[in-house]
This record gives sequence, structure tokens and C-alpha cells, in this order.
Amino acid sequence: MTLLAVPFRGRLLAPFTAALMLGLPFAGQADTAFQYDLPAIAPEVASETEEKPGWATQRFAVAAANPLATDAGYQVLKAGGSAIDAAIAVQMVLNLVEPQSSGIGGGAFLVYFDGEEVVTFDGREVAPAAVDGELFLDEQGEPLDFLDAAASGLSVGVPGTLRMLEMAHKQHGELPWAELFAPAIQLAEEGFTVSPRLATSLAGEERLRQDPQAGPFYYPDDEPLEAGETLRNPALAAILREIAENGSSALHTGDIANDLVIRVQGHQERGGTLSLEDLASHEAKQRAPICTPWRTFEVCGFPPPSSGHLTVMQILGILEHLPAVEAPLEDGVPSEAWLHGFLDASRLAFADRGKYIGDPAFVEAPGGDWTSMLEPDYLAKRAELIGEQSLGNGGAEPGNPGELSTAWGLHPAQPEYGTSHISIIDEQGNALAMTTTIEQAFGSRIMADGGTGLAGGYLLNNELTDFSFTPQDAEGNPIANRVEPGKRPRSSMSPTLVFDRDSGDLVASLGSPGGAAIIHYTAKSLVAMLDWGLDAQEALELPHAITLGGPAFLEAGGYPAATLEALNARGHDASERELVSGLQALRVTDDGFFGGADPRREGVVMGD
Repeated sequence: MTLLAVPFRGRLLAPFTAALMLGLPFAGQADTAFQYDLPAIAPEVASETEEKPGWATQRFAVAAANPLATDAGYQVLKAGGSAIDAAIAVQMVLNLVEPQSSGIGGGAFLVYFDGEEVVTFDGREVAPAAVDGELFLDEQGEPLDFLDAAASGLSVGVPGTLRMLEMAHKQHGELPWAELFAPAIQLAEEGFTVSPRLATSLAGEERLRQDPQAGPFYYPDDEPLEAGETLRNPALAAILREIAENGSSALHTGDIANDLVIRVQGHQERGGTLSLEDLASHEAKQRAPICTPWRTFEVCGFPPPSSGHLTVMQILGILEHLPAVEAPLEDGVPSEAWLHGFLDASRLAFADRGKYIGDPAFVEAPGGDWTSMLEPDYLAKRAELIGEQSLGNGGAEPGNPGELSTAWGLHPAQPEYGTSHISIIDEQGNALAMTTTIEQAFGSRIMADGGTGLAGGYLLNNELTDFSFTPQDAEGNPIANRVEPGKRPRSSMSPTLVFDRDSGDLVASLGSPGGAAIIHYTAKSLVAMLDWGLDAQEALELPHAITLGGPAFLEAGGYPAATLEALNARGHDASERELVSGLQALRVTDDGFFGGADPRREGVVMGD
């Protein structure tokens, strides 16, 4: 192998500095599995919608939300790493270049196919042992304002991403754990170009400025960093070195953990209860996926505490029981006739979601089995509720998919945010879909430097605001997704793998950020790719339409005015708004793979 210096903004950098910093062998030593080359071109893409071509590859493919992160995964796969190896490298770089969305201070769900079976890895955050159901109530017993709760120590759950990735790597990794951190460490040390999306997010954020660590780092001279500036993060580089050497325990015990606890408990307005014991005791979980027949496919997704797969497949299952729409696409976008069924199916599915789904360690599944919510007979009865006129704003009630020993109350409407998605297929045919989050943009707005005293660091999640702020409904019924010690908050993340039902062959990997709207983005993309025959890029470019049970929202500028008018004539209470997804999708083709990246974000697909 010939080692070359790489041009980087007008100067030369040694490409393997990170390996040296980690004490790894370098330059021609036979036992070196992976060497990272700093990309010569940093991402310079629009902060608004950008046309993307879709990408065809033959041997392997990786799709992620930022070109530097995608490139890190590509280099790992090129070096013979597994899909899991690549996901670790991608996540660490995302922590650096897209800190508002995900990182080691948050959690993730991963669906993995090893060529024979599908497994899921649960790295969801956990509520501290000292919380109770009144965590987000004020002195008068009223729910706190969402942002007051989120931007505080109260909202921080025990992070789980690193524990999960470590568990998956021990089972399915090929390259050494430490080497997978080299890209993020080198980029953190040498600097990366602030992307338009990060700059836009910083400019629109106020509470992050108030954090004593994040404020000076992201707002030098009290002004947000601008796109094109070079940003270095020495604190994160030092933290990642520790994790590379000592594994996830470096975050969950010792100096880095102590710093995290101090920042959560010592928050200037509302300190949380997260403790060293909470951090040390966190465990990732391996769970059985839920694989659901649909059309000629088997769709595999994440079980509770995610509501994603169950709700996506309820929507698709209800649609199957409605009369076929003659023209689901009109002039290249979903038609009013198709949207009518999709939106009301979403209302029905979200009604069930709000009543039944929570952490399975605390919440009993209807009838003792979550798949009772997907039984064809049950979904057929739900579909009968959809007529020519919409169920309307709040008109969908939960169904009764199976007997319960406890009567749950209805989850109140609350904002949900997030996240980032990664899809990877390696050369051996192993595949993953991983959705990762710190919840709202910039999470709890608390930055931790790991006790290093250096500039920068990583952001902590606000994941506990995914719980219901109120523990019971007006009738006194407990809410399934209420706050309880040691509980994992319900999520909408929907990492999805699709297989051919007859052959068992892999068909696709996909997912998206977007809070509760992740469910709609994923469901529509599945229909577009696998029912309407669009390729991955075409499917991701379709305009969105969502409802969380109340009004309907159509993506601004995406539909003809006549579509909005026709939906409102049916009672949908529809209006336009910005709907910024971040879909990534890989579709298996006869020649290899074809990948798509959402035009609304900075993601790309790479592969050979």
C-alpha cells in the first residue's frame, strides 16, 4: 500500500494521524486492518432541498446523513470491515459533524441481518432510578412547557448507543474496535468544515447558547458558526480515544461518567437525578424482531419500546383492506384518493399507538403478544371505519386488538423530534438499518467535555421527554408510556429491513429521522418502492403527508392546491408545513444495489 498525504483546504495532512494517536500500527505493517484517509473534499451542499441522482453500486453500499460519515463507513467496508464495523465509524463521525441529531450521548435501535437471521439491538436510553411519574409536572401539578423540560437536566436519560454498538460488534465485528474510531478522532483533531445544515441549526437555536460548554464552542463572540468555517473538537477527540481503548465502560464509568453526572445534576435551571450508578448499570438488549408479511414481502422492524414497526405495519395493513385506488400517483405525486386512505389509516394506527405501546418490561402487550395489533382480521375491522369522509381531527378511537389486564389511558399529544438514520449492506450480504438519536435538535442543550477541560465535547439527550408528561389520564387510568424508574421511553424510530417472502432474500434497508413522522415517511417509502415500483431515490423524493391523529399536514410546495382542497372537502383539516425527513434507503438490484438519500438533507450513498 502506498501512503500519500491528502490535500485538505490548502495544506497537507498525514492521512493516518488517527492510527498513530491510537497507538495503532501504520504504513505497511501487515496486521493493520484499517487505515483512514482524510477526504480531500468536505461536504458543501445546500441547506435546503437538493436534487440527488441515486447511486448504483455492485459490492457494498452505505447511506448516511452526512458525506463525511458516509465516507468513513465506505472506507471501513473497503478495508474488509463488516456492516457493524462501518456503522460504528459512521456513528462516531455523525457525533462530530451532525451533533444536533445523534451521538454517544443518546440512544439507537439497530436491525441486523447476518445472512441467515434477523436480530435487533436495543440501545435506547433508560430513565434514572430516582425519577417518578411527576418528573415533568410543575408545582401546581401541570405539565411543564416542552422546551423548559427538554432543555434541562430533567430530560437526560442514561445513554445507550455505545453499549449497543459494543454488543453488536462483539458478535458481528471484523475489524478491531479501536480502529473504527480513527476517522472521527482525526476529523475532530484536524477539523472539519461546518455544513450548511449544522450552521442553519445553530442559527435557529437559542437555548444552546446558554450552556457554559456549548455556548462558547458553537457561538464564538456570541455569533453562531457559519457554513464553511473549520471546527475542531479536541474534547471529543480525547473522549473517543478513551472509548477506543477501553470500550463503552469509558463513558459509563470513571472521569467521563463523573463529568456527565455533574452536568446533569448541576444544570443551572432544572437539575436531573441521573447518577453514576445509573450509568454503570445500563445494559444494551438484544431483542427478537417483528417480521410482518406484506404483499410478497416480509418486513422486519423493531419491537417495543419502539412504536415504529407496529404503527407502520398497521397503516400498511389497513390500506390493504381498503378498495384499491385506481391512480395512487397523479403527475408524479401521491393522489388525493390515496392520501385519504393513508391519512385515516394513520389516524387509526396512531390511536392504538397512543394507548397500548410502551416499554415491554413495564407494559403488557394486548392479548399478550404485540403482533395481535397486526392480525389481518383486526386490521380489516379497523379499515371498515374509513369511508368517503375522513375520520377527521381526533375522530379515530383506539381499537381492541386483545384483552388487557390493565386499562390504559390515552397518551396526550406531545412533540417528538430526532434523529439520524444509517443503512448499510456489506460485501458478505450482511445488512443493517440503524436509527440513532439524541431526540430534539441539540438534545438537552447540555454539552459534556468528559472532564478534559478542553473545548467541545458531545451533547446529552433529552430522551425522557418521549415519556408522557402526565402519568394518568383524566379518568385516572395509567398511561402506558408514563415515566417510571429504569424504563425505556417509547420511540417512533423505524429501522426496517425487507425480504422476499418466498426466497428469503434481502430486498431493502431503510429508515428516517423525523420524530413521530418517521412512521409516515417509512410507510410511504415502502409503498413507493415495493408497491408502486419507484427506485430508492424516486421514492425518497415524493412529498410527504402526515397526521398524528389530529389535523393533516402536507409538505409545503409538494402538492397541487387542488389536492389540499379535496382533502379538506373530505374533512381532513389539512394544511401545509415544512416536513423535513432524512430518509436513507438501499434497494437490492440484479446488479448489486441502488441507494437513495433524502434531498431534504445532506446525506449521500457510497459503495463499490
